Amino acid sequence: MTKAAKPDPIVPKPPELASPWHTPARAALQAEARDFARDTVLPLADELDPQKAEMPRSLIDAMAEKGWFGITIPEAQGGLGLGVFEYCLVSEELARAWLSVGSILARGQGLGTQTLDPERRADLLRRSAKGAWIGSISLSEPNAGSDLAGVQTRAVRDGDDWVLTGTKRWAGFAKGADFVEVLARTRDPEPGESRSAGLEPFLVVKDRDSFPPGMTGRVIDKIGYHGFQTFELVLDGVRVPESDRLTGLYGDQGADADSGGFASVQRGLNIARVHTAARAVGVARAAVEDTQAYLQERVQFGHPIGDFQALRFALADMAAEVAQARAFWHQVAHLLDQGEAAESESAMVKLLATEMAVRVTNQAMQLHGGNGYTTERRVERYWRDARLTTIFEGTSEIQRRIISDRMLPRPVA
Repeated sequence: MTKAAKPDPIVPKPPELASPWHTPARAALQAEARDFARDTVLPLADELDPQKAEMPRSLIDAMAEKGWFGITIPEAQGGLGLGVFEYCLVSEELARAWLSVGSILARGQGLGTQTLDPERRADLLRRSAKGAWIGSISLSEPNAGSDLAGVQTRAVRDGDDWVLTGTKRWAGFAKGADFVEVLARTRDPEPGESRSAGLEPFLVVKDRDSFPPGMTGRVIDKIGYHGFQTFELVLDGVRVPESDRLTGLYGDQGADADSGGFASVQRGLNIARVHTAARAVGVARAAVEDTQAYLQERVQFGHPIGDFQALRFALADMAAEVAQARAFWHQVAHLLDQGEAAESESAMVKLLATEMAVRVTNQAMQLHGGNGYTTERRVERYWRDARLTTIFEGTSEIQRRIISDRMLPRPVA
């Protein structure tokens, strides 16, 4: 009896856009981002992530040439004039290779452009779209993370300038950026006002790879999310002209640029949460695809371990969870592009997608066995990076609070 030939391994096939989200333009954009992630980003991630090294400026410049820092900026200002959906579509593909590269796009998209002078705003938008105005956003403090109303960094008026003093934390890419957006308090709330009253964003313009006068930075040593450095910043008399007080945060072009201060944060946060969900899906998808390949490669007891039902079913569960989260971020991004607030939905997709990414990458390590607990395989990088997604842009607990507060009356203080 002739022995059956061993079947050829099945190569993991990345997902394609399905109806109703598919358009030829979106499919082309996805393919371009996918090829770039595979051919350019992934080799750099494999080389640089184990060194905790920063992505090279040449990589950022290559993304800028593709117009990806201006995906959501109108064509009239030099951007691609696309929506949250396309922004997240590209980011998922980039995060599949290296989470930080999917994140660096958020440092464009009109961030740091909402100045008081319309002409300056238009000029900065054009620079942002070209990737020549890439920033860092500094909201959190040692004692103010999810509770941004607790920000204590002060901005005191001195003639035509504001003088900023305080300590900020979790400022990603702060040294390499062209500017740092700083949320500071110009006054204390009056009786009966919201705790957020008096908070204003300021634009601290700087040279790349240095800090401006009055600002110093200490690198925070992270266990993952390598590719760019994250800083704790000390501001001691940083001067910002009144013309660089901002009317809003995040640079979202779908928001009212004159909505002002703290109130303008919400839509930007909703977009950031969907963006985080898409990035989490990218990381989890990487874990699924690598695990699919590994289960065919690794032989035990005379068989590829992918022949064993328990492992096959585990892979199936992983793939189903990733597909579910992707379908959800597609839906919520669409709602935002239609002008919906989608606050609960943004919190839901951020919660579900990031918690999914932790489960899936953890299972991927388990299915890799001992090899998964080495730096010889990419799966440990996915596991480290996925863990962060449940924390930044609002922890899972904060997302649960947002959702439940819109479903039930708030507890009486």
